[in-house]
Amino acid sequence: MRALVAEKAGEPTDVLRLESRPVPTPDAGQALIRVKATPIHASDLHVLRGRYGFTPEFPDVGGHMECVGRIEALGRDTEKLTVGERVVVAAVPAVPGPQVAGTWQEYLVADTRRLLPVPDHLSDSSACQLAVNPLTALLLVTRELDVQPGEWLLQTAAGSTVGRLVIQLSRHLGIRTINVVRRRGAVEEITAFGGDEVICTEDEDLMQRVIETAGPAGVRKAIDCVAGPVGAQVSQALAPGGEAVVYGALSTHRQTDPAALTIPLQARSVIYETKAVRGFWLNRWFGTASPEDALHALSQVRSLVADDVLSIPRGRPFPLERFTEAIALAETPAHDAKPLFVFENGRDNDDR
Repeated sequence: MRALVAEKAGEPTDVLRLESRPVPTPDAGQALIRVKATPIHASDLHVLRGRYGFTPEFPDVGGHMECVGRIEALGRDTEKLTVGERVVVAAVPAVPGPQVAGTWQEYLVADTRRLLPVPDHLSDSSACQLAVNPLTALLLVTRELDVQPGEWLLQTAAGSTVGRLVIQLSRHLGIRTINVVRRRGAVEEITAFGGDEVICTEDEDLMQRVIETAGPAGVRKAIDCVAGPVGAQVSQALAPGGEAVVYGALSTHRQTDPAALTIPLQARSVIYETKAVRGFWLNRWFGTASPEDALHALSQVRSLVADDVLSIPRGRPFPLERFTEAIALAETPAHDAKPLFVFENGRDNDDR
């Protein structure tokens, strides 16, 4: 089989090589998956650069997030799954936990407790992106912050994939959103998408606009994907007792010095107004959630996507051989479609 392998940590286009490897054999509790489509996430590239929250053992097959495929074979002690069944593989490595197989290869073995059957009407493009961004949005809104109908939710990076999913989910749940963007041109777009209020940091004061929007009660819950000074402003804008969950650091996306990855919080605001700022990382959530709870959450996401509550933007397919082009697209700011590696043996559902 073909696999995209990194021999060491470094720039993805420098260290990745297309190799031929033997097809693996599933062990007890595992399934052999014939991969049909798998996305390139920014975090996948950070892993290869050695700049993510975990470092794999090299040489390593790229792709540490998710894919869709069909079960080719089952190992011992596997139940409720059948050969030929179409499944999503939640390939996010649990932290703490063992290394798992990368998805940028034609076949991989996966723990059957990380497999979610998906209906045939759900396209490969949507299914292969189901287990990371939509799951993150669901967990942030309903579990990490438990936002209730009628409450305000403040979020940064509203134009990102997760940001748009948060808007869709919030409208479905009756939650009002205040959405922070950095470009004036994005305001109308986010408003049209369903955001209740939009703040543009290019020419507006974030804290003042939050006060004007939410009134005396203020905003008590926020999610931040920017960190840096914007993340600090989000914390300061919260009402006393408010809570912000940080799940990304886009303001330092190209930063290589860990000491520069900061959020300069206002101590008086945090102390005297008893605010909380904490992190969320999907890998660590998988490390603490039971397999049953993880599959339950994934099943919730599958239903939301299948019922068109959550819409996943269509990806742009690439064969493995064109990985340099695919990675270049993934690195392009504000690219319209997420690059996906697709395989000839899985084209039966790629065009929907």
